[in-house]
Amino acid sequence: MSSSRPGLRLTACLLNISEARRKYIVENVAKAALLEKNGQKHHEVSVLNIFSDQDYNRSVITIAASVEELGNSILAACVEAFRSIDMEVQEGIHPCLGAVDLIPIYPLSGVRVEECGAVARSLAENLVERVPGCSVFLFGEADLPEKRSLVQRRKQLGWFTRRDFSALEPDLGVAPARRCGLTVSYINKW
Repeated sequence: MSSSRPGLRLTACLLNISEARRKYIVENVAKAALLEKNGQKHHEVSVLNIFSDQDYNRSVITIAASVEELGNSILAACVEAFRSIDMEVQEGIHPCLGAVDLIPIYPLSGVRVEECGAVARSLAENLVERVPGCSVFLFGEADLPEKRSLVQRRKQLGWFTRRDFSALEPDLGVAPARRCGLTVSYINKW
């Protein structure tokens, strides 16, 4: 992806998944972000970095794309994560609710934070349609009209203490019955 193209409107996502110990799963999630629906490499999407923490059993995949393509790219990666990560056996010292825990979307060039919020909300709706049992918790620019911060949402969700997942009320989707549901959140400020 070349940022020298005039008018290219760039965004980035730091996709947090609940897997780090099985490298092939992390790589498959990253590869899913790079492919178009026909299986060909998408030229306006790049995986810039993959950071994996073995103790947390969590990886962060940095994806950059045009604002028009980022949502589809993240959707493909999330679907692959949900298909590949078994939350019934997932262990790590970092609290997590699902195979995908955090989907922060940031403006890089020529994009407003409000546009990132719109991408996040659209992505959330698509995830609920594509992934049965998906639970979505929004924050930042995606959380309208409240625009609650990540810290506020984590406190409300009992992120570091909660054990009764069925009591959670997602913004979209169904309440998670256990820790294996795909649970995503969004923040849209750099």
